Amino acid sequence: MNRSEAEQKLQQIFNIDHFYDDQWATIKRILNGERILLIEKTGFGKSLCYQFPATQFSGLTIIFSPLIALMRDQVKYLKSIGIPTECVNSGQEPEENTEILEKAKNGQIKIIYIAPERQENQEWLEAVRKMQISMVVIDEAHCISVWGHDFRPAFRRIVSLVKLLPQNFPVLATTATATKKVAEDVRTQIGDNVSLIRGNLLRENFHLSVVKVSNEESKMAWLAGFLKKQDLSAAPTAQAGGNGLIYTGTRVNTNLFSSWLQFAGISAASYNAGLDSESRKDIENGLMENRWRCIVSTNALGMGIDKPDIRFIVHMQIPQSPIHYYQEIGRAGRDGLPTRIILLYNPEDRDLPEHFINNSRPSMKKYERVINALKTEPMSEWNLMRATNLTQTQVRVIRADLIDQGIIKEVMYGRSKKYEYQYGAPQLNTRPFEELRNFKMAELEQMISYSESSTCRMDFLCRYLGDDTVNHCGKCDNDLRKNLHYAPSEYWQKKINEFRDSYFPGLEIESKNSNIVNGVAASYYGISNVGAAIHRCKYENGGDFPDHLLRQTLRAFRHKFGNEEFDLVVYVPPTESGDLVRNFAEKVARTLKFTLSHKLVKTTNTKPQKIFQNSVLKRDNIKNVFSYRDESEIIGKNILLIDDIYDSGATIKEIGLYFTKLGAVKIAPLVIAKTVGGDI
Repeated sequence: MNRSEAEQKLQQIFNIDHFYDDQWATIKRILNGERILLIEKTGFGKSLCYQFPATQFSGLTIIFSPLIALMRDQVKYLKSIGIPTECVNSGQEPEENTEILEKAKNGQIKIIYIAPERQENQEWLEAVRKMQISMVVIDEAHCISVWGHDFRPAFRRIVSLVKLLPQNFPVLATTATATKKVAEDVRTQIGDNVSLIRGNLLRENFHLSVVKVSNEESKMAWLAGFLKKQDLSAAPTAQAGGNGLIYTGTRVNTNLFSSWLQFAGISAASYNAGLDSESRKDIENGLMENRWRCIVSTNALGMGIDKPDIRFIVHMQIPQSPIHYYQEIGRAGRDGLPTRIILLYNPEDRDLPEHFINNSRPSMKKYERVINALKTEPMSEWNLMRATNLTQTQVRVIRADLIDQGIIKEVMYGRSKKYEYQYGAPQLNTRPFEELRNFKMAELEQMISYSESSTCRMDFLCRYLGDDTVNHCGKCDNDLRKNLHYAPSEYWQKKINEFRDSYFPGLEIESKNSNIVNGVAASYYGISNVGAAIHRCKYENGGDFPDHLLRQTLRAFRHKFGNEEFDLVVYVPPTESGDLVRNFAEKVARTLKFTLSHKLVKTTNTKPQKIFQNSVLKRDNIKNVFSYRDESEIIGKNILLIDDIYDSGATIKEIGLYFTKLGAVKIAPLVIAKTVGGDI
């Protein structure tokens, strides 16, 4: 097929007149059965480079993508133009995924999107053997490389699959963000004879700038002022100033900053990976529909969402590297119209990315814990979590490294997957981990250099990613000789103080099998003086919780529950804090004029929840340990459940289930503080 013939089919199928030169160069090689690594900027049209060939092959094209939002968008679009397309991911019901796999086996689907982690699933492993596959696509291919900005162990399984394919089998790997080192690593892993096609990375419509600030209040005030300058008198549409994304480094801050903007009269929503699937879908749809002026999010939002008119992106905290930054800002301005890209920079902000870098690999003691556990017997992932007191993420990272080094292997016991220590295995080699950490710290230093640079910002980013064709963009703050600093006015400082007195973190805890409702905390433990006061009372013999905590907690109650009446106030029995919670609950009940109960007790001793690192052990620690001394008293009651600190929520969920079984109509949690740790 020559280019002219291909573009005729392109018009018929996609209603697009022609290919870009790099698109055709890629497609031509794919149709010839070659392996390609395609590096092009966001908005270039990389997806067409695999969607068009997929329509020309006789069999199925499998697209491995970590982006559920992209899957949804692309499936919807391809179906709308008559191409049978489906996706398989954890956000769908198991029955739906099974039905899709059956269609794929029967040749009823042309394109299937699938998350790399799905390769852990036995149903997928059995189904894929029965599919007639014509092409494999690896989207976000930088995730293959440990030197990439978003390495994922599950991508290594794709590499194993690709190496089993014939050399003339078409494979396409795509990314917008790969340094020369990452590109070479990806090419090496995909196999011999991989062609590299790299385009220029200049985004001509971007106006890049860095605003220097000295504290979080300055960021909050600048952000509200910036958004107020947009045309907020009109509906929040692109024509009325556009909508945009505000990126933060933690889940806590997505809620904090979105609540602040709402308080300041600006329409905003928050998004992070802790939301349930339906909530994420709703916010993604709201972004597309311009329902809000902005969405405050971790970098969980945006990748794979094809929205042309994101008019601005603001980073509230410094990303880990220029690669992260280029990836995240690349989601804006795909329509080519002028787009503002702003980084709010405080030199002290390096603490958060350093935390992520230092914790990207668990300590060597944790590796040894896994090895020693598996020396005793083969274990499943869940049992490894129980045996080692490590989080699921830590276990998965360690497991992938130990498999890579030949220290353990994956084995099937019937339909159950376990991990088995290989006797005579080599010693754990820690050198690659240290090299990677040093590499990531060097990347962070480059991001700081970007923030403090006086040269063209677009040129800085593009050169870091291997494109030295920019020199001067003519649009960034440095090219325009603007030196931007900001401190809040007296008006905004007063507004922020008013907000802090009225901001109460929610406890998202509702579930289908319990009558517990979402609750509220008076504050976050880690970002206010509330945490210091609790710590003093619990661990420094500071006496009862002070009255200012009572006043703040009562304000939180009225904010969440208004003038609602409760039949009983019940408090969580202590593990090690004596009568602190009991005495606090007495004050709450007395102030609200609700009946206080002392009848909830523990039937067995438990350990402090804070010593457990994963949800499995936290649940095990408190499962079936609570009893109420007069069970009939609970029937038909509305219960206010009091505790001091909310972390994983396992204890309150267990009590909610227990009271539900006893016949409680409603259980509403009220706590003094919610920890930050669970929301990072």
